[in-house]
Amino acid sequence: MDTLAEEVRDAMEKVDLVAMAALLAHDARWGAPEQSVPTCRNAQQILSWYEMARDNGVRADITEIVIEGDHIVVGLKILNPNAPSKVPDNQRWQVLSVDGGLVSEIRGYETRHESLDFARSGVSQWKN
Repeated sequence: MDTLAEEVRDAMEKVDLVAMAALLAHDARWGAPEQSVPTCRNAQQILSWYEMARDNGVRADITEIVIEGDHIVVGLKILNPNAPSKVPDNQRWQVLSVDGGLVSEIRGYETRHESLDFARSGVSQWKN
């Protein structure tokens, strides 16, 4: 898990779509915790979202990585050069669920506490 977490850090900071593709399960899902159906329902949709963000100049500085069982909690500071000057850069957290050595699910959270709670529970309504 430590190696995978470092690969995730590197791919996210560089917005390296090739590296990200190698880390994602084909049927990986991504969305907000309250969604009954995730925004992205496969790896290609996730990669397209990252590509769009990258092409718009959005980057992320990884502030921390925490491993909780089969989950990697990623703290990140979103750097968006297109955000209005009044809007500060945003701190966000993502929980990456790992299955079979690949990221199978990504959920975005507003707070560190929420992300760690989910990572510790391991409960997902998105899995069939």
